[in-house]
Amino acid sequence: MPRPACDKRAMPDTRIDSTTSADTTDAASDHASGAVFDSVAVAAELTAVIVAVTAGEPRVLSIEHGRALPSGPFEPVHRSLQAGLRSWVETQTHHPLGYVEQLYTFADQDRKQGTLGRVVSVSYLGLTREAPVVAGWDAAWQPWYRFFPWEDFRGPGAALGESILAPPLYEWADSAGDPAIERDRQRRITINFGLRGQRWNEELVLQRYELLWEAGLVAEGRHRIAGLSETLTAALGEPMRHDHRRILATGIARLRAKIKYRPVVFELMPPGFTLLQLQRTVEALAGRLLHKQNFRRLIDQQDLVEETGEVTTETGGRPAKLFRFRREVLAERQVAGTKLPLVRAV
Repeated sequence: MPRPACDKRAMPDTRIDSTTSADTTDAASDHASGAVFDSVAVAAELTAVIVAVTAGEPRVLSIEHGRALPSGPFEPVHRSLQAGLRSWVETQTHHPLGYVEQLYTFADQDRKQGTLGRVVSVSYLGLTREAPVVAGWDAAWQPWYRFFPWEDFRGPGAALGESILAPPLYEWADSAGDPAIERDRQRRITINFGLRGQRWNEELVLQRYELLWEAGLVAEGRHRIAGLSETLTAALGEPMRHDHRRILATGIARLRAKIKYRPVVFELMPPGFTLLQLQRTVEALAGRLLHKQNFRRLIDQQDLVEETGEVTTETGGRPAKLFRFRREVLAERQVAGTKLPLVRAV
């Protein structure tokens, strides 16, 4: 069975309360009767998914030459979880954090190889604008489609899923040896990858990665299959250490869902931007092309932006008007949820 997508349960309270004499007596009795209790160390790790969009491409802040996300242990000197996260990110990358929200808590027993005890990872999603980073931790900005090439439906992503990833996935489904399990696997592959007439849902990033992991195709879960072709290996994207690619998939899914009902995309925009730049940023995050007129109508109806009175000639064509986000809209009302005005496939 696949691992659960995430562990949303609160972290256990590790404080030790005073015990009554009866508690002490019971404990002593258990010990005297030969009961043995294993003591397993549990450590908390803070992991950051920091996203920027540069030149129309979504990018994620990484360390270790793209092999890991910024992360570090939660230590006694940290005032809070978020303070600890900011400290580690700034130490490892020298990149200050702006908008940050908690993502998920990951507590799988095997989530971090090579460590004693159990490591619980509290992950956060941060949105920012790309800035230079330091090289001490081999920090660098990486295109997030480097790790999930099948997720970019603006380009070859659709073909990767249908022509390259689907055959080995269905082969894995057919090898179940149990008709019920076989049908369940086929159903999940068809729905999550939008195959055989099913609609592609850009929010199912984690489900698609988990299927590839369960089938033993991605490098992090490759305990069943060896000797994959170069074409398939390239289509599966670059691996990351531990379960960091799984955490990144969770962050991408959260952001793709959130841009539909909250104006968080403006955290990624400069103070002044063109409507085309705004559209390209949303397209980059969603991995889908948007209908230009419908997108602009949507922005206008929600009263999200206003003209700055300036223009730019950097677009290469006619001077384009510059706009800015109306932050007061957040205080005026909750922005209505809406579906993205996607370009229909032909």
